[in-house]
Amino acid sequence: MNKSELEKARERSRWRSRRGLLELDLLLEKFLAKRLEQLDEEALLSYDELLLLPDNELLDIAMGRKPAPDDRTGAIISMILAL
Repeated sequence: MNKSELEKARERSRWRSRRGLLELDLLLEKFLAKRLEQLDEEALLSYDELLLLPDNELLDIAMGRKPAPDDRTGAIISMILAL
């Protein structure tokens, strides 16, 4: 991905991060504000994989009640929880 494509992917992820649960929105907004610009292509793809999950499942993972689907998405969850 070139710089322009990466920026478009980041904007698409920002838009897709708007969820139906306030708690999840607050977590993701904080993560996006502090980390989105630092995500490389691979990390951005992992984040997008998380966004494919249903809201309640993603919230359970983000709150540590369920494990992440894999190590790649687990790394993103760790970044979210570190904030």
